[in-house]
Amino acid sequence: MFNKIQNYLHVTKEDNKVCMENYKEKFEQHKKNCNFENLDEKNQKFLEEKAYQYRLSFQDLKQFVDIAIDLSMWEEAPLHVSWEDFENKKKTLLHVKNLYKQIQEKPKSYKNFNVDSNKRDKFSFFEYQKEELSLGSCPVASPKTRCCNLMTLDAVESCGFDCSYCSIQSFYNENKIGFDKNFAEKLKNLKLDPNKTFHIGTGQSSDSLMWGNKHGILEALFEFAKANPNVILELKTKSDNISYLIENEVPKNILCTWSINTPTIIKNEEHLSATLEQRIGCARTLADKGVLVGFHFHPIVVYENYLNEYAEVINTLTKTFTPSEVVLVSLGTLTFIKPVIKKLRSRDFKSKILQMPLVDASGKQSYPLHVKEEMFKGVYKAFAPWHDKVYFYMCMEDESLWKKVFGYEYAHNDEMERSMISSYMKKIQTN
Repeated sequence: MFNKIQNYLHVTKEDNKVCMENYKEKFEQHKKNCNFENLDEKNQKFLEEKAYQYRLSFQDLKQFVDIAIDLSMWEEAPLHVSWEDFENKKKTLLHVKNLYKQIQEKPKSYKNFNVDSNKRDKFSFFEYQKEELSLGSCPVASPKTRCCNLMTLDAVESCGFDCSYCSIQSFYNENKIGFDKNFAEKLKNLKLDPNKTFHIGTGQSSDSLMWGNKHGILEALFEFAKANPNVILELKTKSDNISYLIENEVPKNILCTWSINTPTIIKNEEHLSATLEQRIGCARTLADKGVLVGFHFHPIVVYENYLNEYAEVINTLTKTFTPSEVVLVSLGTLTFIKPVIKKLRSRDFKSKILQMPLVDASGKQSYPLHVKEEMFKGVYKAFAPWHDKVYFYMCMEDESLWKKVFGYEYAHNDEMERSMISSYMKKIQTN
């Protein structure tokens, strides 16, 4: 009997050893395919211990790596603090995931949040050459969201600002700024239907104004606008670099629009961009010159007391500008594609931008619809003095929200496009 027990223990010990060796090979492979190397040493050691203890699958390990990274970015208690071992694997893992979800979905606070000073303060510039002009349809349009059919014109590739939520960071090397070598020539030779009105924006692949007239970009755009009065050309920015516009005559069909946010979000999530006061001051300077301006509240971000802070910003705008000077106000919120989320988690910086409830939104990740309804209604209500005097719209949002927020809706994207262009052209013609 004693010999049988010895043999059993020996076999069990050998089996465990073989099992451990097999898992070690799996674990080493798992580590290569997730952000494990981006964890600090303490989190790496802790998760490796738990991976062996529970024989974590790749999906489990990846999820807990993401959780550990998020908690660090958000300056919340680290993973090992919330982890609690129960009598079985399923209960243990579920407990940790539920605690993380509670932290993720609670209204975030930026009080005492120590945002990192941004390290990206140097750029290298290069010229590229393409056969065709980078002019196309809005790349984020979706059949389930109401879209204005904006056309986008890429004058520059990559941005010098470092907004934590921006999709540009997943498309380009953010430290290398590319300029189309033959941009001016191709733009000059572009032939558009003279019987159609086009709405074209240059703020999709980079900020429209932060580079000024570098490589003759703004000069080429101004000439293009003058030669094509049937084009509404929108320059969208978070910059205070308006020197070229001050020094030169701005064509009537050029709109200068600013992305606007609260001081809290600008300070903590829109790194290196102009302050709120600078953005509003620049818009006021250009409006004094007769340039039509607009404001994009995109993204609106939920955090403690957020609607009151947005209302304060809106109150400043409605006191600073008359509706006749403002051509548009857009509303939008955080919407992520998977590569942007992956990029965020691969960076060594502090941000609370992903501390939010994330649900599917036409293949992307965003707030649930009931949260969006609350935010858009709150912001639109604060703009009451401008209702019916400025064109309001929601950007890339579910069509079901329009009636709830604005009290009306469009049957399809073409109807929205016609309404928007008609409103813009009326102000351009009377300005």
